[in-house]
Amino acid sequence: MGAASITTTIPVDSPQTRRYNRIRRWLGIAGFILGAVVLVVLLATGWSGTLRDIALGDAAQNYVLAVFLYVLMLMTITKLLGLGLDYYGFRLEHRFQLSNQRLRAWLWDEAKRFLVGLVLAAIVAELLYFIMRQAPQHWWLIAWAVFLGLFVLMAQLAPLILFPIFYKFEPLQNEELKARLVRLSERAGTKVRGVYQWKLSEKSKKANAALTGLGNTRRIILADTLLDHYSPDEIEAVLAHELGHHAHRHIMKSIAVQAGTTLLGFWAANWVLHYAVDRLHMFETLSDFANLPLLVLVTTLLSFLLLPALNAYSRFNERQADRYAFQSIARVGPFISSMNKLAEQNLAERAPSRWVEWFFHSHPAISKRVQAAETWAKVRSAADAGG
Repeated sequence: MGAASITTTIPVDSPQTRRYNRIRRWLGIAGFILGAVVLVVLLATGWSGTLRDIALGDAAQNYVLAVFLYVLMLMTITKLLGLGLDYYGFRLEHRFQLSNQRLRAWLWDEAKRFLVGLVLAAIVAELLYFIMRQAPQHWWLIAWAVFLGLFVLMAQLAPLILFPIFYKFEPLQNEELKARLVRLSERAGTKVRGVYQWKLSEKSKKANAALTGLGNTRRIILADTLLDHYSPDEIEAVLAHELGHHAHRHIMKSIAVQAGTTLLGFWAANWVLHYAVDRLHMFETLSDFANLPLLVLVTTLLSFLLLPALNAYSRFNERQADRYAFQSIARVGPFISSMNKLAEQNLAERAPSRWVEWFFHSHPAISKRVQAAETWAKVRSAADAGG
């Protein structure tokens, strides 16, 4: 294969693409600022304590029920205040012809998202404050271990429990493509429990594919928008990238990184809580659940500060997964064409500014990924010619 046969000119991002991504970024920034302001206001005004008192009164001093009621009120307030931004995001997808979802379906999804979030947040809060009450000195270490276990458990159960709440899945009917992808996964050293068609077109015109789950729940999911518009070679190239994460053990490494950042977060939360209780006298005890907004604020700000480093680590992993894909497929041409088609279909920026990529992007710019594929093809072509 000659290198010139796959050399491409990377299309320039259209004004529409740049505008869509710019609005998406500002929408995310606005959501972050709004969330932080709500938490600060709840703490500064003492309204968090008022919500706690209401919860305790309604729960007749039942602490467990009071924690749940407090979480319910806190999430309801946050959801109502952020509903305008959420709706703008819904309209934005329609404005740029990226969504197929009707308003009623979107509202139902928002309701389900709220209920799922409420269940998960309530479980987390109940565990957190139970640990605080039982072991106030070492709560943050115990909570860190428990939450890490929950993180791994949710990664395993999400394909079975969470994903089907929002999307429909069915076994892939294309047996030839299914066998091809299963063989590709076996070469990567992983055994998948099935290949599923993901009914993404019911909501979005975007395309995607993923290798989800852990252990017995590991499965390949392919969006119907991908299956309908991409060749088998292109689909194989997309999946080869996903399998590259398994081959390089990125999942386990990411869990280790998550463990480190979570430990830092719990340490910071413990320090801030003690300062608020012992020095500022904002709360009577550590287990006063009126301090939940302070805990959320600490983790939110820490996540914001760590975002560039975590994104840089993610981009490193993505480059490794790309190189694995180059090695695993017969030609890199389908990888290049799939990247360009995904960029066009999803209105993804091919060449964002350096600072935007540095701060916001968990994946390398598509222009860089395409360039890396072309360079790989040239090196392999030269090696084949020399051989």
